[in-house]
Amino acid sequence: MPNVIIAGQAGRLEARYTHNDTPGAPIALMLHPHPIYGGTMNNKVVYELFHTFVEAGFSVLRFNFRGVGQSQGNWDRGEGELNDAAAALDWLQGNNAAARTTWVAGFSFGAWIGMQLLMRRPEVLGFVSVSPPANMYDFTFLAPCPTSGLIIQGDQDEVVPIEYVNKMVDRLHAQKGIEITYRTLRDASHYYQGRLSELRELVRGYLTQQVPNSYVTES
Repeated sequence: MPNVIIAGQAGRLEARYTHNDTPGAPIALMLHPHPIYGGTMNNKVVYELFHTFVEAGFSVLRFNFRGVGQSQGNWDRGEGELNDAAAALDWLQGNNAAARTTWVAGFSFGAWIGMQLLMRRPEVLGFVSVSPPANMYDFTFLAPCPTSGLIIQGDQDEVVPIEYVNKMVDRLHAQKGIEITYRTLRDASHYYQGRLSELRELVRGYLTQQVPNSYVTES
């Protein structure tokens, strides 16, 4: 898993990348939780997402937002972090010009950034959002949401109460032309302690259904 450096708006961004040599292999960008509260690209949920996409045949990139780890810059209230995500996606696309499809996946704060990114980048054709913080941020910009995707939420989430995500999903379900798959994990907390394998299986199953020629393997 090579370390890579990406040129971002605020300086260098630290990243990890796994390449799939299959011609036309899809690409996916992973986005980590809130930098101010200890979120990094090595978060366990992000790590599981990363490897599930790798196993599904994607070329996959995860990176640290500005000011995290070896990434340069400082916290920028989400605006700069969205720019970081765009720079990371540019790098990923530049190194995979023949990719047949582009996905974005994020956890918590990363899910909020990821869903903003897909609104700005029409080439993003699928997403996975884990515990989107609908109680903290306004998701009404998803009007309409441009693509189908998977949302996962723990019903015992102490950071993002499930009722907020339920309301967000209800609004998305009312939109035409997309299909939002919503899965809840019973007794799962915000960080999915003890439930990461189940989280991974939900994502694995979804990718197997949605991605042509996916070759997700048993781990």
